[in-house]
Amino acid sequence: MEIFRRAANPWSQEVLIGISWDVMWAAAWAGLAVIVFHAVFVWGAGKKSEPVSVDVGSADGVPERVERHGVAARAFHWTMALAMFTLLITAFFPVLGIQFAWVTIHWMAGVLLIMSVAYHIVHATLKQDFWSMWIEGRDVADVVKLVKGFLTRTDGHSRTGKYPADHKLYHHLIAVVAGFAIVTGVLMMVRVDTPFWVRNPYLLADSTWGVVYVLHGVSGVALITLVMAHIYFAIRPEKLWMTRSMIYGWVGREQFLEHHDPERWVVTGAAGGNAPPLAAGGVAESVPEGSDPAA
Repeated sequence: MEIFRRAANPWSQEVLIGISWDVMWAAAWAGLAVIVFHAVFVWGAGKKSEPVSVDVGSADGVPERVERHGVAARAFHWTMALAMFTLLITAFFPVLGIQFAWVTIHWMAGVLLIMSVAYHIVHATLKQDFWSMWIEGRDVADVVKLVKGFLTRTDGHSRTGKYPADHKLYHHLIAVVAGFAIVTGVLMMVRVDTPFWVRNPYLLADSTWGVVYVLHGVSGVALITLVMAHIYFAIRPEKLWMTRSMIYGWVGREQFLEHHDPERWVVTGAAGGNAPPLAAGGVAESVPEGSDPAA
C-alpha cells in the first residue's frame, strides 16, 4: 500500500501532492473493524449490566427530566455534523468516481465548520464550564474499570459526571484532528478563488504545499474512522437514550440516576425546598461538573 502521492512540478522536481487514496480505504476498513469487533464481542458476552443501585438520599430533588444539552449546544452539534458530512462527501466521493462540482461546496462547508467551532469555543468559555471536558483522576479510574469490564465481560459500568471519560477522550481526539483539518484547509483555500480573495498558489513553496496536503489528507481519512465509530455508538440500543438527548435536550430521571452520579453532575434545584421552578416543559437545568451550584 502506498502512503503518499507524488508528481513533478513545472521545474521537473518531484514533490508531494497528498496521501495515497489507499489510506482512505484503510481508514474505512479500520472503522468497520472497530464496529464489527465491538458488536461481535458485546454480542458474544451475552450479559447485560445489572441495574445500578442508587442511594435514595442522593436522588432527592432530581426531576423527571434533566436538561443535558441546551438549544445552543444542539444547534452547534447538528451544524457541525452537516458541515462534516458535506466535507467528507465532497472530498472522497470524487475519488470513488462520483464526479460533480465539489470544490466550491467543499470550501463553503469548511467555512461553516470553522464558524461553528469558533461559536462553540466562545459559548463553552462564556456560558458553560470550559474545564468540564478535561480528564480528571476519577475519569482515569472510570476508563480502567470500563476497559477491564469490557475485556473480562463483566460489569464495568460507573456512574459519572455529565460527560463520561470516553466522551471526553473522543472530544479531545476529534478536536485535534479537526483542528489540523481546519488549519491546513484554510491554507489550501488561498489557492482557490473565493469572494474573500483572489487565489495565490505561490504563497508557499511546492515542497511546503506538499506537507500541507499530506496533513490535510491524514486529517480527512482519520475523520472517516472517527465519524464511523461515532455513528455506530450513537445508534447502539444502550446508547440511544443519549442520542435522543441531543435531539430533545433532556434525559429522564431514571436514566440520569442510572448513568450519572448526582454529586458529580449537580442538577440545579436538587437541594430540596430551595429548588427553583423547572424550565419550560418540566426540564430542570443543570450546572456543569465541578462548578458551584450556589454560584
